[in-house]
Amino acid sequence: MSIETIKWIKGSARIIDQTLLPNKFEYIYCRDVETMWRAIKRLSVRGAPAIGVAAAFGVLLGIQKFKGQDKPKFLKLFHKTCDYLATSRPTAVNLFNMLNAMREVVNQNPQANVATLKKLLFKEAMAIFKADQEVCRRMGDHGAKLIKNGMRCMTVCNAGALATVDYGTALGVFYSARKKARKFSVYSLETRPLLQGARLTCWELCRQKIDTTLICDNMAASLMAKKKVDIIFTGADRIASNGDTANKIGTYMLAVLAKHHGIPFYIVAPRSTFDLAIKSGKQIPIEERKSEEVTHFAGVATAPKGVKVYNPAFDVTPANLITGIVTEYGVIRPPYMKNIYETLSNR
Repeated sequence: MSIETIKWIKGSARIIDQTLLPNKFEYIYCRDVETMWRAIKRLSVRGAPAIGVAAAFGVLLGIQKFKGQDKPKFLKLFHKTCDYLATSRPTAVNLFNMLNAMREVVNQNPQANVATLKKLLFKEAMAIFKADQEVCRRMGDHGAKLIKNGMRCMTVCNAGALATVDYGTALGVFYSARKKARKFSVYSLETRPLLQGARLTCWELCRQKIDTTLICDNMAASLMAKKKVDIIFTGADRIASNGDTANKIGTYMLAVLAKHHGIPFYIVAPRSTFDLAIKSGKQIPIEERKSEEVTHFAGVATAPKGVKVYNPAFDVTPANLITGIVTEYGVIRPPYMKNIYETLSNR
């Protein structure tokens, strides 16, 4: 399984324009930081891990045309670039963690000149890219152990190759399970309002010939009641130190339904998606997006003009509804506050 969602090519960041899928497959070549900012904002590149890599590449785009050895001037541009990229989207903590990783390169090399800092920042961005590839495959292998032959799985939004560098978090579990010759099927929620489940997850899974059934979001409870769902995997955009998890709107709904019907509910996310600085999901900022995403479809109005709209992009699933969190280090289980700290604090 390999979809090159984002890649650095000859001074530009090449990304798949996910707003056009599944009808068109086109690349965007980001040659400046403004183009990358817009790509993140408009969801041309999306998914917490992919956004983190995009942020690191965005820093490179912001500084690459700097000429000369005026270090104070370079540092001013560097910090301005990081601050600018941080305004693109508020919820996915990977974006901020990767920007902080780039800032740490500068902080740890106070004596380095401009040329050296540029080389070190490029090295760090490539390391972030490479780490995502490796981490996703480790998560996939850990999660695949949870899938038994004949299982009927469910997922929401897109936590696949398109949400990472090239493999996926929740969908990476399915890809690893298939490599192990497991026989299973997947229900993909369409994921209103932007249909990432229908457009992106189904596109990925069908390309890989994984048995996939698309359903409307409001059909999930009916399937569970009929005992047609055995296990649920979703991705995450930010996980608090107590295990509360922010993910695409509708995830909380699935978790509540899973609890009621006794279905295991797993989050799949790397270390970079954890925010150990916050105690609970109440501290996670939730992005609210424009009303047209709800009132229009493919440019056509589907609601009366002037109707009030509430359009949060994410919701928070309380830790007590989560069976386990699949990470690159294995599956973290309750009690989360203790086990998250013990697993991740020294990593």
